[in-house]
Amino acid sequence: MKRLILWGGILGLLAVSCSRPAKALYTIGVLELLDSGTAREVRRGLLQALSDGGLRDGVNVRVVVRNGLGNIPLVHRYARGFVDDGVDLLVPTSTQSLQAALVAASGIPVVFSSVANPYLAGAGRSAAEHRPNVTGVSSTAPIREALAIVREVLPGARRLGTLWTPSEMNSEYYLELAREASSAFGFDIVPVPVDNPSDVLLAARVLINKKVDAIYQISDNTTNAVFEALAKAADESAVPLFSGSLLGARAGAAAAVGWDFYAMGYKSGQLVLRVKNGESPASIPIESMTDVRVALNRPAASRQGVVFPEAVLKRANEILE
Repeated sequence: MKRLILWGGILGLLAVSCSRPAKALYTIGVLELLDSGTAREVRRGLLQALSDGGLRDGVNVRVVVRNGLGNIPLVHRYARGFVDDGVDLLVPTSTQSLQAALVAASGIPVVFSSVANPYLAGAGRSAAEHRPNVTGVSSTAPIREALAIVREVLPGARRLGTLWTPSEMNSEYYLELAREASSAFGFDIVPVPVDNPSDVLLAARVLINKKVDAIYQISDNTTNAVFEALAKAADESAVPLFSGSLLGARAGAAAAVGWDFYAMGYKSGQLVLRVKNGESPASIPIESMTDVRVALNRPAASRQGVVFPEAVLKRANEILE
């Protein structure tokens, strides 16, 4: 009888133990606006940084990626869904994603990446003065450096066209930066608005019909997602195309000046590791990118009537042949 009671007690303890849920993995929610080359590079860098820091998805951490496919209300629903699901940390990778995270996740750590101006988006007042649950990596584009390259390659150019997306705060911000910087190089900026990726090809043709000497495409989510359409229009009319996103050279721009988005994602991933290991976002200053890179695409340049000066060729970090 004593043996039966003892075994019954042991089985009861095992039943209670088995019924208790295992401790949930630390969960990181990655919130993207669009499926673009830049978003994929940021994500790839982020995951590599986590891996190098000893975090393996599904082993000792859980990474959940949600992409709004350009639908801003859906991005806000995803942000609220992450909070409702009890994620431990949010990583928004665009201006719109950051805005959604700031609304939904006041009590959850937020480490953003690829945000043109986090202060306009509401993250704080400066790199040191920001919301206590927020830090990240700013991606403000090196527009002045890019326009300097355009001037060096096209000394006679005057009218520079660009598409911009009115619904994107970051796009409007970059348009203003381009206008401010253009006077130093003798450029007039000619903008044409675009509402969504499906309109980019038509808008590019409208822009070219405005008799621009070249296109300097500011970096935004809409045009980055379908940059090949813009390159197609430039090729058709032999109009030089320069990109404010480094990946633009691989998508058909003659030249691109900007940041390495993989490196940007990696830098953000390192901040995630610091927060995961117990450091408060409040004590981590917002970081910025500093390594301006130049990529050239010689076949695209040939189609668009561009000849690179030797000095530009020597400074290029990447030349696509």
